[in-house]
Amino acid sequence: MLNVAVVGASGYTGVELLRLLHCHPEVAVTCITSEQSAGRPVADVFPTLRGRYAQVLENLEPVRVAEKADLIFTALPHKAAMEVVPTFLKLGRRVIDLSADYRFNDAAVYEQWYEPHMNPENLKEAVYGLPEVRRVKIGDAQLVGNPGCYPTSVILGLMPLLKKGLIDTTTIIADSKSGVSGAGRGAKVENLYCEVNDGFKAYGVGGVHRHIPEIEQELSFLAGERITITFTPHLVPMDRGILSTIYARLSGSATTADLAKIYVDFYDGEPFVRVLSAGSVPSTSHVRGSNFCDIGIVVDCRTGRVVVVSAIDNLVKGAAGQAVQNMNIMYGFPEALGLEGLPLFP
Repeated sequence: MLNVAVVGASGYTGVELLRLLHCHPEVAVTCITSEQSAGRPVADVFPTLRGRYAQVLENLEPVRVAEKADLIFTALPHKAAMEVVPTFLKLGRRVIDLSADYRFNDAAVYEQWYEPHMNPENLKEAVYGLPEVRRVKIGDAQLVGNPGCYPTSVILGLMPLLKKGLIDTTTIIADSKSGVSGAGRGAKVENLYCEVNDGFKAYGVGGVHRHIPEIEQELSFLAGERITITFTPHLVPMDRGILSTIYARLSGSATTADLAKIYVDFYDGEPFVRVLSAGSVPSTSHVRGSNFCDIGIVVDCRTGRVVVVSAIDNLVKGAAGQAVQNMNIMYGFPEALGLEGLPLFP
């Protein structure tokens, strides 16, 4: 049995981790921390866990956490993760970090978009945790930087086109929409019910969203060349889900059926990528609560562009589910273990 800790469990990602780990037959959750709710029973903070978790939330004391767990999920904000991850590593623990702190190869890039990195030396050993791209390295990793939700949807949507050299990489535009849970559980005026209900808005417009360098890093890795994209996120008045509509000019001629077959062949054997039939596009309602990424692809013959639509649950494949998938790879468990649940519908 693998003993795991969830550090920073009072947010949406934390409770999603606890929900998924409860169903994992090879895992025991032996420590759960929350600075803002320490001393309270987990089920008081999250009534959905009532009768399933008897633990009381603890203060974050890195040495004590390491004494209780072999693997530590850090579901903390950026910067807060940097303050504790080095201690876990020095004590010989493996870490899956769900913040942005260990997603970047280059500390200078992190510092440009976030702030000075407190332990840039750890970036050298961190592995970007997108299983479909870096499965082998994840298996040997001590530290995994779990991908962001928007990047997951965009990277998986574009990977076959980039690996096959089928698009003009200077023409990529990603238009993405997210449910409000993607903004976290903290109290913010812009996320209040009256602020988001019956509204649909863009934000981070003009190439300023912090997920852009993460997306560009991984797309550049896949393409073998430096890629710059146009990325615009939107906030949709729903709880969870991400839908990314991605555009690029084709570098040659291809039909929708041609590209759909390429995608089916490319993702053959991937447990959590579902390619739709030619011309069909996915909906967030068809992946809700699951670790699936659904992808549809259509060729716009009039403009010579390809349109890729990908859908994920931002809290599962975009966060906690992907973290559990990474854990399974790291410890040699079946990759889908604990993640077999079908989407919730309606």
